[in-house]
Amino acid sequence: MPPRLALAIAIFVLLVGGIIAVVKEGQLPPADFTFNNDTEVESLDPAVVTGQPEGRIIDELYEGLVRLGPKDREPIPGVAESWDISEDGRTYTFHLRHDAKWSDGSPLNAHDMVYSMRRFLDPQTFAEYAYQAWYLKNGRRYSRAARGVEPGDKVEVELVERPDGALPFARGEVLRGELVRIETDEGVDQEMLDDPLKFVDHRTFVVSIDGEERLFRVGDNVPTTAPEGAEPCRQVLLDFSEVGFRAIDDYTVETVLESPTPYWLNLLGFYPLAPVNQKCVETHGPGQWTEVENIVTNGPFKLEFHRIRDRIRLRKNEHYWNRDNVALETIDALAVQALTTSFNLYETGKVDWITKVTPLIARELFEADPPRPDFNPDAQFGTYFYTFNTSRKPFDDVRVRQALMLAIDREEIVTTACAGELPALSMTPPGLPEYKAPECEPMNITRAKELLAEAGYPDGTGFPKIEILYNYEQQHQTIAELIRKQWRRNLGIDVATRNEEWGSYLSSQRQQKYDVVRRAWIGDYLDPNSMLDLWVTGGENNSTGWSNAEFDKLIQDAKAEPDADKRLEMLADAERILMREGPVMPIYYYVSRSMLKPYVYGWYNNLEDRHPLWTLSIRRDASGPNDFMASKPVREITMKPRRTEAATP
Repeated sequence: MPPRLALAIAIFVLLVGGIIAVVKEGQLPPADFTFNNDTEVESLDPAVVTGQPEGRIIDELYEGLVRLGPKDREPIPGVAESWDISEDGRTYTFHLRHDAKWSDGSPLNAHDMVYSMRRFLDPQTFAEYAYQAWYLKNGRRYSRAARGVEPGDKVEVELVERPDGALPFARGEVLRGELVRIETDEGVDQEMLDDPLKFVDHRTFVVSIDGEERLFRVGDNVPTTAPEGAEPCRQVLLDFSEVGFRAIDDYTVETVLESPTPYWLNLLGFYPLAPVNQKCVETHGPGQWTEVENIVTNGPFKLEFHRIRDRIRLRKNEHYWNRDNVALETIDALAVQALTTSFNLYETGKVDWITKVTPLIARELFEADPPRPDFNPDAQFGTYFYTFNTSRKPFDDVRVRQALMLAIDREEIVTTACAGELPALSMTPPGLPEYKAPECEPMNITRAKELLAEAGYPDGTGFPKIEILYNYEQQHQTIAELIRKQWRRNLGIDVATRNEEWGSYLSSQRQQKYDVVRRAWIGDYLDPNSMLDLWVTGGENNSTGWSNAEFDKLIQDAKAEPDADKRLEMLADAERILMREGPVMPIYYYVSRSMLKPYVYGWYNNLEDRHPLWTLSIRRDASGPNDFMASKPVREITMKPRRTEAATP
C-alpha cells in the first residue's frame, strides 16, 4: 500500500473515531425531570441576579434559613429547623439544624449565614436586591458604606491589602474603631460634596483605633488634596456588629428588624438571601466560584454541568439534610428562548414542564374540547409594564408621560397579543385582600393630545424620535409594535423598536440606556409593598431616574406603621402618586400559562407562579389527576372576543 494512501486511511480512521467519541459523549441519559427555563441564566450567584430563570435554578441549589412551600408559599423550615418571634415582632431567633451541610460535605453553621448576609449587604457585591435586607436594623446604613456613617459610630475600615494568609479573593484587612469626624477638602463646592457618586472623593475619615486617630481616604491611592498621613482604604462602613443579624452561637441566628415586618420570613425564603460558601467564594472569586468545577451549595440539588445555551443539569445533593424526601435524582433545565420550539419539545415528550406558551397556542388550548388537563391557567401576582427614562427628554416632563399612558389601548393589546390576561391600570395586581390599588386613567386620546400640546408638541410636531427596548420574545415584539403604532396613530409621534438578548437587555436597562423599556414584575411576596418599593429614589430596581420625596416618605413610613389598615392606606397613597406621575405604565396583569405532564406530582398553582422542584415526583402509573390538574384557579380566566379590525400603521 502506498505510504500516502496508508496515511490518508489512518487519518480517516482517527477522524471517524473522534467523531464517534464526540457523538457518544453527546448522548446524555435523560434526566428524571426536564423543563424549559426559557433563556440562559445570567449568573448562579444568588446575591447578584433578579430574574425568574435564575431564581428557578438557585432555589434548587441553595437553601436559606427558611423555604417557601409549594402550594401557598408559606414559610417552612430550611436550614433553620425552628424559630421564635418576640412579642413586638422585631426579633426572630432561628435554631439551625445540626445536620445541615454544604455540597462538599463540610458543616454549615450560623457563621456561614452571617458571612452571607454581610456579603449581600456589602455595596461592593452590587446586589440589586440588597434593599430586601434593609428591614434589618441598620441594614440600609451598612449598604450605604461611607454615606451611612456618622461621627460616634462604630465602623469597620476595609484596607486595600488582604491579611497575611487570606484566601485570594477575601476582603481586605478590616480595622475596627470609632468614627471621630469626617473632614472635607478645602475649596470644594457644596454641589460636588453633595454628589452621591463623588461622596468619598473629597472626604477624609478620621477613625480612633486602639486610642490612636488614623486618617483614611477611600480609594487605591491617596490624592494630593488629602491631609498628611492619610491612608488608602477600600471602604469605610458601619461596623457589621451594629446590623441586626448575628450568630448567638454556632447554631443560633438572631435577626433584629427596624420595625415589625409581617413578610420577613417570606423574604428569608427568597433566593437572593440564600447563603453562599465563604471558602468557595474567596478561593475562586467573582465569575469563577459559580463554575461547575468550583461551586459549593447547600440545597436539595447540586450543579452537575452547564452547557451554555443548551441546558443545566442538576443532581440530587447527597449531603442535603432532607435528601430522603427528594424524589428526583436529576433535573435538566433547558435554555430555549423560542416559545414555539419549547411547545414542540413538550408535545413530543422531550420536556415535562414549560413555563408558558405563546398567546396563539394558549387561545387554542382555552378552546380545546375536551379541555386539556395539562393546561391550567391561573392568576399571578405580577404586572407587565413599560417604564420611561425620566432622566432623558422628553420623558422628564410628566405631561409627556401622561400623554403616552393615555394614548395606549390596553384592550387591543390583550386581545391581540395575549391570552386571558387582564388590562392593567395599576402597578399592584388584584387579588390581595383588603387592598384596592389606585389606578391610572384609562385611554383618553383627546386628553392625551391636549397634554402633548401643553408640553410643546402639538399633534406630535417637534417630538423627538423615541425607541422601545425589549428582550426578544415574540409576544414582547408584538406588544412593542402595537404600542408603536398606537402612539403614531393617536399622537403623531415617530417610534422605533429595538430588541436585545437577555443579558444585554438587563445591562441596558440598569444603565438607563433606553427611552422606553419593557419590564415585568412578579411580587417577591404577597403584599403591595413588593410592587411599590421598587420605585423609591435610588432603588436598585428603579432604573427610571424618577424620584418623588412624598412617595419615598409614604413607603418608608408604611414599613414602620403597626396598624395594618393605616399601613395599606399609606401604600395606596404612594401608588396613587406613582400612577399620577407615570414613570411606570402598566399594561396587563399576568396569568400563568404553564403546561405540565400528568405524571408529575407536587406542583401547584400559586399567585407567585414559583414552583420548587425538590417537591416533585414522577408517577407514571398513577391513575388520578396530579396536583396541577386538580388545582383550582384563584379567579376565573375567560377569553375575551378578539378584535377583528387590524391596527393601522
